[in-house]
Amino acid sequence: MSNNNPAHPNPVVIGVDVGSGSVRAGVFAPSGTMLGRATQPITLYKGPEHYVEQSSREIWDAVCQTVRQAVAASKVSPDRVAGIGFDATCSLVVVGDGGVPLAVGPSEDPQRNVIVWMDHRATAQAEAINATEHPVLQYVGGKISPEMETPKLLWLKENRPDVYHNAWQFFDLADFLTWKASGDLARSVCTVTCKWTYLAHEKRWDPDYFQQIGLEELADEDFRRIGVSIIEPGMACGKGLTTEAADRMGLPLGTPVAAGMIDAHAGGIGTVGVGGGAVRNLAYVFGTSSCTMTSTQEPAFIPGVWGPYYSAMVPGLWLNEGGQSAAGAAIAQLVSFHPAAPEATFKAKDAGLSLPSYLASLAQKKGLSSADAIQLARDIHVVPEFLGNRSPHADPHARAVIVGLGMESDIDSLLSLYIAGLCGIGYGLRQIIDAQVSMGVTVDNVVLSGGAGRHSLVRQLIADACGYPIMTTKADEPVLLGAAILGAVAGGISPSVSHAMEQFCVPDNQHLPEASVSELHTLRYQAYVRLQNEARLIRETLQ
Repeated sequence: MSNNNPAHPNPVVIGVDVGSGSVRAGVFAPSGTMLGRATQPITLYKGPEHYVEQSSREIWDAVCQTVRQAVAASKVSPDRVAGIGFDATCSLVVVGDGGVPLAVGPSEDPQRNVIVWMDHRATAQAEAINATEHPVLQYVGGKISPEMETPKLLWLKENRPDVYHNAWQFFDLADFLTWKASGDLARSVCTVTCKWTYLAHEKRWDPDYFQQIGLEELADEDFRRIGVSIIEPGMACGKGLTTEAADRMGLPLGTPVAAGMIDAHAGGIGTVGVGGGAVRNLAYVFGTSSCTMTSTQEPAFIPGVWGPYYSAMVPGLWLNEGGQSAAGAAIAQLVSFHPAAPEATFKAKDAGLSLPSYLASLAQKKGLSSADAIQLARDIHVVPEFLGNRSPHADPHARAVIVGLGMESDIDSLLSLYIAGLCGIGYGLRQIIDAQVSMGVTVDNVVLSGGAGRHSLVRQLIADACGYPIMTTKADEPVLLGAAILGAVAGGISPSVSHAMEQFCVPDNQHLPEASVSELHTLRYQAYVRLQNEARLIRETLQ
């Protein structure tokens, strides 16, 4: 049964989010209410060194299963599904003829055909690309990151030439999913502009860039392996779900499939439609990593902040993207070092919580306000750059700094370390905002989403540390909601992404910076910057 133009009076849409460790699917009403959801873990293969890989086949299997499970949980007839949207991490998928997976690392396992976004094997290639100072780099904040795709492609060419030359297609993960769902090789403006150096404002690739950096084959082939058809997020792909995809998902043949997005950007459109809209709000996705997104009418060139990208998140607006490679993961790493971590982890498991969530709940049980909390952590300072500084310094070699620890080994001292780490996350956010504001970008509010920022105390501490109001929306899963918004546009429920953002996004709480601790946080922020600078000087001196 075809579903190209659903006429059901009560349509729903599906959002699918592929994160670093799991696949999630959600069914949404046009009001933004989630009717059902499902989650399935996926495997991260780590090592050697900075290698992190996944399997596109495992991911696709999980996508199909979670869609079926989410629809069943929603108790909605599949015939009511008007559209489906995908978001995913900005990971590189490598496939041979017909989509056969190709091994991307020394395991030689073809099922491990995804180089995950957090994989930093291409650091040397990124540095070589940056040394060219090519004009294209203006649109990635002046320096390309090893997390982006052209350094990874160059690594493949230099280290696995057979795989590079035999690959039929190189996909960003979100584009791989829309291809698997619809059979359409179209790429999203979001993925190729943000991670592949596509110049969306000029609607072209720059062949000179690829020739200069050593990927001339891609230009010589007219870019057929990385994207010939480039379409805006939310546009319909092909003729909708193929027979195979529809059967596996339990949905009607032809259900509209939307051009997808990077996961953080989906979180952006799932949140910033409130409180003045995208041009007044900074979207802050606080998960395993963190991502900041600001939208402007005119391009803003900000050193160390990715972009400006045209139409990469909200069609017609320019996007600047910052963030850190480790955020929630940095807090988890930080607290794991403490002598009380094993005891606290045992208690957290009994409560069904992660260690950071347990510590946030413990602070709440103690009745700690954000002002109390910062006093508890007053002498501890943390620069939580365990996996480098993505923004605004674009320094993948940066590492964490921890100052002020004593001999204490109880859970209260662990709590102090946790709070100091959260403040460090907030100061990193403040630094990114400062860099953008100094270049004329307007930020009135920070709209927060992501699993690491669910607790009210965490939100208040981030507000105090960064000095901006933190807003949240009523969406339990704003990243999933963002993917569903794309499905709503493809399915004709909403005429545009901007309209759908206003339709689906509902404001919830606001956390204003606490005036009584503003001066203390300013002083701590200044200490954060000094520690960051000193760590860089020490590293450079000893090299």
